[in-house]
Amino acid sequence: MHIVVTIKQVPDTSEVRIDPKTNTMVRGGVPSIVNPDDTHAIEEAIRLKERHGGRVTVLSMGPPQAIAALKEAISYGADEAVLCSDRGFAAADTLATSYVLWAAIRRLDEEEPVDLVIAGKQAIDGDTGQVPPGIATRLGWPQLTYVRRIVEFDLAGRRIRVERMADGGIEVLEARLPAVLTVGREINEPRYASLPNMLRAARYQPRIWDRKTLELDETKIGLRGSPTIVSKVWAPPRRQRPPVIMLSNGDRDPDAVAADLLDRLIADGAFDWAPTPAPAAE
Repeated sequence: MHIVVTIKQVPDTSEVRIDPKTNTMVRGGVPSIVNPDDTHAIEEAIRLKERHGGRVTVLSMGPPQAIAALKEAISYGADEAVLCSDRGFAAADTLATSYVLWAAIRRLDEEEPVDLVIAGKQAIDGDTGQVPPGIATRLGWPQLTYVRRIVEFDLAGRRIRVERMADGGIEVLEARLPAVLTVGREINEPRYASLPNMLRAARYQPRIWDRKTLELDETKIGLRGSPTIVSKVWAPPRRQRPPVIMLSNGDRDPDAVAADLLDRLIADGAFDWAPTPAPAAE
């Protein structure tokens, strides 16, 4: 069995700031992490490997610094890692990204047939959830999104059954293998890295594949292959916390509190409204 897990190194959104003058994301000095949903994808792949045997390959696209994310995946128990890295991949949107990852998965499939691709349901920096479905469409494989539990994984029968989250309930779906799954944080609890795997990860060097290695069409990668245009990015205005009038301990007279509340509503213009004029008589 061969499982490929696609991951992304993203800026820690708790540290991200928006430049108020340029309305662009300030990335300088912001730490990078493995996309949180992707850690659950890694964990699920390792659990399947422990039950059914085989190996797990982790795949990512990004600059050389993304090697740190791949090493982290190795420390959790992944077997191999591949980084698609090339200056020509810069500024790729989800369409161009899925093209590069598709080509890498196709190459991995030629080396050893891939039975399953698992990805996080979305990345916290873009929140589109479009890349895994794009990969599945290019591969021509079934896609099972928002999976919360793998009910059955029948490698011999080449079938998989899952529970997926849907509006208003849970769907149970079955598909043939190979397939593409996206998972969220409901599916499992990621493990801590073990000491032997941490030592292996420290020494491990992933394979680096560029556009020539993958024999890519230059018109489908990077900015040139990205039809998406982000015209503007801005931070929403901060909401001011409304005043709170406490009457929990009974120390204040209810009439005084009501009068205080009325004065504040009047000061805030809550009653500055004009009645709707009556329709003119015909």
